[in-house]
Amino acid sequence: MRLIARFAKENKENFEIIDVFDKEIKREFLDKKNPKTQTITIKYPAAIWMERKIKDEFGIEFEGSFDTRPTIKHERFPKDIYPLRKDFKEKNIEFSEFTPYKYEEISGDGIFTVPVGPIHAGIIEPGHFQFSQAGEEILHLEVRHFYKYRGIEKMLEDKNPIEITKIISRISGNESIAYQKAYFDILAVSCKLEISENLNKTHAILLEIERIIHHLTDLGFIPNDAGFGAALAFMSKLAEETRRILKKITNHRFGFDALFNNEFNFNELNEFLDYLKKEVEFFENWIEDIPSVWDRFDTTGRLSKEKAIKYGVVGVGARASGIQIDTRDNEFYKKYGFEIQLGNIGNKGEVADRFRVRIKEIYNSIEIIKNMLDITKEDFEFKEFKDGEYMSFVESSIGEIFMYVNIVNGKIDRFYVRDPSHINWQAFHTTIYNDIIADFPLINKSFDLSYAGNDL
Repeated sequence: MRLIARFAKENKENFEIIDVFDKEIKREFLDKKNPKTQTITIKYPAAIWMERKIKDEFGIEFEGSFDTRPTIKHERFPKDIYPLRKDFKEKNIEFSEFTPYKYEEISGDGIFTVPVGPIHAGIIEPGHFQFSQAGEEILHLEVRHFYKYRGIEKMLEDKNPIEITKIISRISGNESIAYQKAYFDILAVSCKLEISENLNKTHAILLEIERIIHHLTDLGFIPNDAGFGAALAFMSKLAEETRRILKKITNHRFGFDALFNNEFNFNELNEFLDYLKKEVEFFENWIEDIPSVWDRFDTTGRLSKEKAIKYGVVGVGARASGIQIDTRDNEFYKKYGFEIQLGNIGNKGEVADRFRVRIKEIYNSIEIIKNMLDITKEDFEFKEFKDGEYMSFVESSIGEIFMYVNIVNGKIDRFYVRDPSHINWQAFHTTIYNDIIADFPLINKSFDLSYAGNDL
């Protein structure tokens, strides 16, 4: 089975651990006075961040775990505070005594450490990368995030489900529409709103535009980090033009609040897609004929199919390794031309494969959108939200988003989301061995993982 998420929630009488797999859901109830359970990280290594986060937020111990270091509780975060427990109400906390974080490092003659971040020379959010080096060769990499703990899960507790849509829309800027779709589907089920095919098509068009924008951006940055800056200039232009089209459609460059405002203008989209396809075809032919770029792409940042399965990798990272996983693989999407796009022959999971998958997915997204453009405006209304647990899955540009909402007495009792980056970041470090440190930005861009989606 594939692990999708492991998270906790507090009930009146106990704590509950919920394990979501692709084939079943398991639940375990723990004594509040002594909350302990067994780790599942031996079989599912990607659960380690999930368990460490649960420990920090709820104080639940995982026996047998190979890593019990804190995640959200950075060096001066009070150790006796558990922010997702129901009795935590403070809006401000006082720093505690500094406690050093022990990084995983390799020692020995000629071995040295290269710390990168958490503050970077670019407009990105904080994330730390600790390298153990022997010259240029990377011996080990530890990824440490959770610097920007925004308290989103706690923030949404006790809110009316409809009043938090603006927050949902802004959890992760490069997945705004995907997050909105995941939450929209949950609200629809909870108030028994039937989503028509016409409305689903509208949502799918916006989702595919968002996917195109971020693939275009990545297709520029990946060659740029291989020393070919002209690709970044070309693709930045296309990404900007596509984002301006998104603004014309939704009144916002990132599509914020789009699915809940329901005011769209698709008039220019069909003509723009024709133009975009020609430009991408030119780019593909151009880039394929530059041997120095492929010399850097090939054999770099390899993620084998076996490792991708072991870590539960999703999205482009999984498909480039030959795994046929995409939540759009359903009757609705297939009817409009969807096909799973895999890497090159062999699907080695290299930078080259992730690059080519993105190009293929842009072409497929263009086809899907053009097949869906016979839509009309359709009004909808959310009425009374029924108490219960609700889950949804949406394929963002990064991969599968999993969202969980528990409604009690018409209010949100527990909100949880597992961004694809939360899974993929943990497999990322396995792709850099046998590569040099100069390849790190190239490999990083080829995965295009979110910091914000991880640091809730």
